[in-house]
Amino acid sequence: MAQQMPGEFVVEDGGIAKSLSGSPGDAARGRAIVVNRQTGLCLLCHSGPFPEERFQGTLAPSLAGAGVRLNESQLRLRIADGRRLHPDTIMPSYYRTDGLTRVAPGFAGKPILNADQIEDVIAFLMTLR
Repeated sequence: MAQQMPGEFVVEDGGIAKSLSGSPGDAARGRAIVVNRQTGLCLLCHSGPFPEERFQGTLAPSLAGAGVRLNESQLRLRIADGRRLHPDTIMPSYYRTDGLTRVAPGFAGKPILNADQIEDVIAFLMTLR
């Protein structure tokens, strides 16, 4: 399956059922993205089962148990474009590129994470049970 362009996805039943990349993600790569403070920035707002990481966020729900609370489809929507569910969220839309405001010119039209990276993060979050 060809990789979709950023921002192209179908939302049904509160989630995005189809993989954005057309293939399953890698949980080890996903964990690396989640804890990387330059790539995913997840720990800026979230905390989780990462004892080696100092200064985890308290603004958003803990990532511990994410794979129990939400299914892959629900996680995919929250990461790709959480504003579809909560228009006032402070969480960035990691895959959506259209209709955004206050985007630096060098980042305009580019997703924060590509489709493969989002699938990797989902694969990792599904291991958090």
